[in-house]
Amino acid sequence: MNALTKLALGAMGRLYPRPAQGNAAPQIALPAPDKSGGLPLMQAIARRRSDREFARQELPLPMLSGLLWAGAGVNRADGGRTMPSAINAQEIDVYVALPSGAYLYDPAAHSLKLIAGSDIRRVTGYQDFVDEAALDLVFVADHGRMKLIPAGQRERFAFTAAGAISQNIYLFAASNGLATVIRAWIDRDAIAKTLGLDHDQQVLLSQTVGFPKT
Repeated sequence: MNALTKLALGAMGRLYPRPAQGNAAPQIALPAPDKSGGLPLMQAIARRRSDREFARQELPLPMLSGLLWAGAGVNRADGGRTMPSAINAQEIDVYVALPSGAYLYDPAAHSLKLIAGSDIRRVTGYQDFVDEAALDLVFVADHGRMKLIPAGQRERFAFTAAGAISQNIYLFAASNGLATVIRAWIDRDAIAKTLGLDHDQQVLLSQTVGFPKT
């Protein structure tokens, strides 16, 4: 589906997900991430880039595990995470749009919980490549966890944390031969409706990840 069609459907409130491809498991236990692999940091930074052409090939589960852990996983015994968060509010939730369904990443359990049993990738952005790439991530801020932050500053704090997650994913992608691009041109209302979000939850950004198209 092209961008103009999506814009028109979004304006009419009719940008809908597709049926899931395959059976959507209610829970996906991710294997332990490989914390010793990848390129040295400076080499990964040198290769960091945005790509907008993706193969349809799905990511193997161990690679998906490493991707999510690098982005927003738990990396310390006290529950600390791989990304910063003001006053440790941990307000950002990462949703994973796969062909088989939409999942919420649980960093503590390092697992995925099914949220929607449909293929919502086309809803996560207006660009045509989001429909077929391996997965689209959606970063959602839960303002209910930010009560110690002044209301007028919560959005900027949340966007900062989401940006840190995105950069972690960029570096993981660069280190593992994946393609990725962060996206702000999205239909936030359609995404929120599809994921069943409430009034305290704000869709911030989406990020497409997959194997590069060759």
